[in-house]
Amino acid sequence: MSKGVRMHFIEIFKQGGFIMWPLLAFSVAIWVITIHKILQLTKFQKEAKHYVNEATRIVETQKLHEMEYLYKNCPEVIAKAHYAVFDESSSREDYEQRLQRRLDETNSHLKKNMWMLGTIASSAPFVGLFGTVWGIMESFKQIGSSGKAGFSVVAGSISEALIATGSGIAVAVIAVMFYNYLNVKVAATAKEFKHSLGDMADQFNSIKR
Repeated sequence: MSKGVRMHFIEIFKQGGFIMWPLLAFSVAIWVITIHKILQLTKFQKEAKHYVNEATRIVETQKLHEMEYLYKNCPEVIAKAHYAVFDESSSREDYEQRLQRRLDETNSHLKKNMWMLGTIASSAPFVGLFGTVWGIMESFKQIGSSGKAGFSVVAGSISEALIATGSGIAVAVIAVMFYNYLNVKVAATAKEFKHSLGDMADQFNSIKR
């Protein structure tokens, strides 16, 4: 970002009034949450693939005693789902219900903190609207104190109101875009994990027979 563009942005920020500070905090939160979530999903996909591949290898070689060692340092959210696959102590119906609960826990883990993006997306326009109302109130206040009306009297307050409104909408749009993107990515990641477990379970059951 060039110096001129940066100075222009700072000037607009100042013109937007005090309401720009919470909107700035929202913007920072959006990027922090999104980047953290992308890194989390990438790490989960890598680890899930590794442990599924290792578990599949153990099943293929029928060295099931190695399972305990494999899951010793495995993330709990992955290990629980794997344990559900290899638990033979219950009926088929109980097994499916237990596995579904573990998958639901995995899905909840992947969605953790995403509610913040949804909250920002829904509340940012109202924060900007509050700035609009504040700017209009300041306009009437200036008209009352000067005893005359005119664009020159209220230009500053109207500018503040418009900037606050536009900033609130912009923050909300960005939050919605990232929220929808992450929702799709979480769903795809959870689906891939579920299918890989299903394939491994089928292979395990075929060996038992």
